[in-house]
Amino acid sequence: MNTIQIVLIALIFVIVVGVGIAFVLNQEAERKKRVMATIRGRASKGSEVNSEMDAQNKRRAEIARKLKDDKEDDDKGKKKQKTSITVLIGQAGLQISMKQFWIYSAVSMVLVAFLVKMFISSNPFVLVMAAVTGLLGVPRLVLKKMAANRQKKFLEEFADALDAVVRLLKAGMPVSEAVSMISREFEGPVGEEMSIIYDKQKIGVPLHEAAQESTKRMPLTEMQMFATGLSIQAQTGSSLSEVLNNLAGVIRSRFRLKRKIKALSSEAIASAGIIGALPNVVAGGMYFVNYEYISVLFTDPFGNVLLAGAVIWMCIGIGVMKVMINFKI
Repeated sequence: MNTIQIVLIALIFVIVVGVGIAFVLNQEAERKKRVMATIRGRASKGSEVNSEMDAQNKRRAEIARKLKDDKEDDDKGKKKQKTSITVLIGQAGLQISMKQFWIYSAVSMVLVAFLVKMFISSNPFVLVMAAVTGLLGVPRLVLKKMAANRQKKFLEEFADALDAVVRLLKAGMPVSEAVSMISREFEGPVGEEMSIIYDKQKIGVPLHEAAQESTKRMPLTEMQMFATGLSIQAQTGSSLSEVLNNLAGVIRSRFRLKRKIKALSSEAIASAGIIGALPNVVAGGMYFVNYEYISVLFTDPFGNVLLAGAVIWMCIGIGVMKVMINFKI
């Protein structure tokens, strides 16, 4: 094989490889052109559909953005709200001042310390701890319990109130007048909150801002969504009746799910209650039946250690069972 043949073979190989590479690149370019043509064709064919859906998609995006921003603001303010007594008083629906709250706390302190001294121990350390608990712990616990009960009552009637607002809006009534009507027709937390919103609106506060302020007194996702719906309606002019109608359906669905979970976890709740109450019932019965037998736990130092350990472990067990049967929706 001479040099000319070798050069020809190499040239043919280079040409074949080049043609192959060019063919592959051409195919890739053709594929990209087809993809872009398909995208342009679909865009041109669906331009009318997209134009019809643009307004709805924008409203959904705006609502999602508002919900996200409101949630971030709520998360940032949670720590402050947890330590604010004024917020707890507002959530509980009480009309008392801070001075009255601290007076009630002082009465609670004296009462708890007296009960501990009469029935448990006269140890100064125990009495001090009981007084601190009565002053700082018991009042806040009562406020949180009252707030939880108020929120539960609010949710039970809020869906019906939203349905009533939707019917009034479809009948041609303005949003502010619909809120006023709900404040008069509904009693309990729903009527109170709507009345506060309407009163603030009458003195110049925008309706959506008044609703946003009410989420501090009623820190519920449903109330936050109601305030967001009013804010979107005020900014974009979207259909508020559709938003509130969907919100009412969501509230009813969540309420049904909560009741279903409560029914399914009722056995575990009963077991936790029995297990937590059994040691206390036995100890109380033994205290009245055979005091000398159980008095070692109160008089002997080692008995005090055993009693404290039993209480601590019992509290830990109750906390673990509560976490296991507590479902957040």
